[in-house]
Amino acid sequence: MAGTQTQEETFTLDEILSSLKTVHRLILWNDEVNTFDHVIYCLMKYLDYSENQADKIAWTVHNEGKCAILEGSLTEMEVYRKILKQEGLTVSVD
Repeated sequence: MAGTQTQEETFTLDEILSSLKTVHRLILWNDEVNTFDHVIYCLMKYLDYSENQADKIAWTVHNEGKCAILEGSLTEMEVYRKILKQEGLTVSVD
């Protein structure tokens, strides 16, 4: 099979360890853009939190700078990250 090339993929140790993790967390970060009401609305609409739970999360983010708001598979966290990012929230997956 002349001319066939195999491309080697290289991964960093962090990438490998991250891929082995079964539980990933969606982190909501504090920002100067979103109002408490918008954050609470998004948490209730997309993550099915009660108003009381969403309010507590919003205050945690405000006071501590961030809060883990969901745990699950990497794929699932990426889906929610994209949804919340489209709503303007500052989120990342850990």
